[in-house]
Amino acid sequence: MQNEHTPMGEGAANAVDAVVEKAQEIGSAVAEKATQVGQAAAEKAASVATNVKDAAVQRAVQVKDAVVKQAAAAGQAVAKKAAAVKTAVTQAVAPKKAAPKPAAKKAAKKAVKKAVKKAAKKAAKKAKPAKKAAKKAVKKAAKKVARKAKSAKKAVKKAVKKAAKKKTAKKAARKQVRRTKAKKK
Repeated sequence: MQNEHTPMGEGAANAVDAVVEKAQEIGSAVAEKATQVGQAAAEKAASVATNVKDAAVQRAVQVKDAVVKQAAAAGQAVAKKAAAVKTAVTQAVAPKKAAPKPAAKKAAKKAVKKAVKKAAKKAAKKAKPAKKAAKKAVKKAAKKVARKAKSAKKAVKKAVKKAAKKKTAKKAARKQVRRTKAKKK
């Protein structure tokens, strides 16, 4: 840039021009860095959210498998108990060898039904806490995912705001440079 000033004024104008150019360079470097930081924050937030979601899904599957396993075990226990009761009743009734009386048959069936009901109730009681624990674990994991996603979202917003502020600062510096150049002329 050429200045039409006295030699003394020209030196001052050149110094101002050098400062303005340096300010522009710094402004553009700051804007680039802010953009990079914003992009990195967005990528990190997306990565964290994905990892958290995957962990929650995996934990929910593990809890569900544990509940199913316990329920299956409880069902097997009920079936075993019912078979044992049936066998005991059959053995108690069988030695008589005489034709069974209808009342005895009814009593035996009633006893079997009662034993099966009792065993089923016990199994249901055992399965209830496991089901509750599974629901609680899934809820807790979902809350954790939501919390981490929210904090990641905040970080991204903050980085974007910061980048926008720096861009605004860069624009203001450019305007200032234009004003000083206009004043010189």
